[in-house]
Amino acid sequence: MKTKSTIIAMMLAVLPAVALAQSTGTTSTPRIDQRQAEQQKRINQGVQSGQLTTKEAARLEKGQAHVQKMENKATADGKVTKKERARIEHAQDQQSRKIHREKHDKQTAK
Repeated sequence: MKTKSTIIAMMLAVLPAVALAQSTGTTSTPRIDQRQAEQQKRINQGVQSGQLTTKEAARLEKGQAHVQKMENKATADGKVTKKERARIEHAQDQQSRKIHREKHDKQTAK
């Protein structure tokens, strides 16, 4: 139970950072930002419902952080090219599939 509380606290601590990253200078990627937020909600919902174990949630959070890092790198020069956008959206597609797979497997939090 303690690890579940720790994971939830960690996720709640990350949310303001994600919101800040989305609100500062990433105006050229609103679709990517919205999708990141929705995927984060899906992970949080999975933890709260017990569909995700703490290990699964931590792994998915790491994937979300990777996608965010890709977006930050792409927006660093002030312009996101079509190629960069496609690469980020592909990573989001992969992450979305992982979230679905982990939420619907037979493992549950105890």
